Amino acid sequence: MRTTCAVSSRKRRKRVLERAKGFYGASSKQIRTAYDAVDKAMAHAFVGRKQKKRQYRRLWTVRINAACRNNGFNYSQFINGLKKAGVELNRKVLADLAVSEPAAFEALIAKAKEQLAK
Repeated sequence: MRTTCAVSSRKRRKRVLERAKGFYGASSKQIRTAYDAVDKAMAHAFVGRKQKKRQYRRLWTVRINAACRNNGFNYSQFINGLKKAGVELNRKVLADLAVSEPAAFEALIAKAKEQLAK
């Protein structure tokens, strides 16, 4: 008797149609168009995960720069001063400090200014 791949192929098609749920028109109903749509969606999702990291870093940089400028300083001098002072805080933490605890951020700015003055 001939063996078929009915179970595995049905499982594969079902998995693809599950991923295509909510897509517009035939992309969520017909298997051939669903394959294409899911492949493209997965490619976009991969790229999006990389872009998210870039976008967050840009957001943190903008927040740090805004907080620095409120204190008469700029971003590049601030980062340079922190590096010279040996403060190893990443931009995520610095942005959070700038937003939630301005007093602590001002202390960091003072430390950076002091280090640059040397």
